[in-house]
Amino acid sequence: MSRQADIERRLDDLSNRVRHYTDGVSDSAEGLLMRGKRAVGRFNRRDAGRRISQAAEGFADEANYQYRRLRRQVNRHPATTVAIVAGTIGAFLLLRRVLRSHDED
Repeated sequence: MSRQADIERRLDDLSNRVRHYTDGVSDSAEGLLMRGKRAVGRFNRRDAGRRISQAAEGFADEANYQYRRLRRQVNRHPATTVAIVAGTIGAFLLLRRVLRSHDED
């Protein structure tokens, strides 16, 4: 086989690989574009804004409820609350120490 034929064969193989790769990239880009269009379409609906604001309002109400509940518990049982907080901090520090010793090994 001549050197020129070998070079031509390699260039053909390379062009086929590049073509295959660009087809895959094109398909991926097209898929991402379609997913983006669908996502934007969902948020452009009139009721999407209303649903988002209702969900935010619901989260705020739940956070307010949990905060008030926690304040009542602290007012009624201050020693229990201090014990829970101390236990949580102790557990965190213990886990941190255990995990740190594994990282240093």
